[in-house]
Amino acid sequence: MEKGAGRFLTPHDRYWLNPDAVLPFLNLLLGLIATLAALLLIVAWLLSGRIVRRMKPDPPSSPEDYNLPFEEVTFASRDGVQLSGWLVGEGGRRPVVIFCAGMFGSMDGDTHLLPPFVAAGFDVLQFDWRGHGASAGQRVTLGVRETLDLLGAIDFLQARGVRRIGLMGFSMGGAVALRVAAADRRIACVVCDGGYVHIAHALEGALRIRLGRPLKPFVWLVLRLIELRLGVRLSEASPLPHVGAISPRPVLLIHGDADPFVPLADQDALYAACGEPKALWRVEGAGHREAYERDPETYLARVLDFFRANLVGDDHPPGEDRR
Repeated sequence: MEKGAGRFLTPHDRYWLNPDAVLPFLNLLLGLIATLAALLLIVAWLLSGRIVRRMKPDPPSSPEDYNLPFEEVTFASRDGVQLSGWLVGEGGRRPVVIFCAGMFGSMDGDTHLLPPFVAAGFDVLQFDWRGHGASAGQRVTLGVRETLDLLGAIDFLQARGVRRIGLMGFSMGGAVALRVAAADRRIACVVCDGGYVHIAHALEGALRIRLGRPLKPFVWLVLRLIELRLGVRLSEASPLPHVGAISPRPVLLIHGDADPFVPLADQDALYAACGEPKALWRVEGAGHREAYERDPETYLARVLDFFRANLVGDDHPPGEDRR
């Protein structure tokens, strides 16, 4: 035992207080931290690229499979991206519902909904977003620039003389539909099925399903890298600040109470932000976009009744030329 201040130091204590002994361990620890940080950055960069890459189309399907009359159409997004789609029914001579598809697929995935809409007296415009299906573009912007695609679709219908236009949005397409309807008075009414409110919450839900419970800092990093890749601010994709401007045109929100991408708090906030008239149909036990699967008959009845009431009007029965 040493005299003075160091009399209680053991040989083990003196070893760890020796800089020459400690520095190698500190360097090793810092090296491990730097390596883990680099690996995390690489994984986040790769994931961000995967999220915004051009999407593989859904299994091929078309109105022809349902013996429905349709026209293959092309038109330009507001920023010039060439988009492809189908105008189903009577060529726009009746009120038109624009199907706004979700992400990670193509318009082929929603063709099963065409027959009841056409039978109810509506024409339908389906199209692929940029970076999806048959449309041009190599990147998806998670709803930011897709608003320009939807505006291009509305311009296309207006050029053909269509006056009565409603929106049927699914997932990302629902969020886009709400934002566009808020800014464009040509839209008479909107149905939003599973539209996200905050991209961060949707990404957290997706990663939780695939990887377990992800850390919020990792989600934050992925989102910042997506913004870096695309040159956009993803906060612009949220419909929440805009939906109040849709009023007095009606909105129907459809959500599952078990949706991993749109938490209940987000659903409530979106509904609260909407002006009247508005309705929220929350389906018990349904996950993301599962309301139709849970009860197709009720789903179609509610959605088609909404469009009949708000897109056609009592003085113009379904099937009458509303151009």
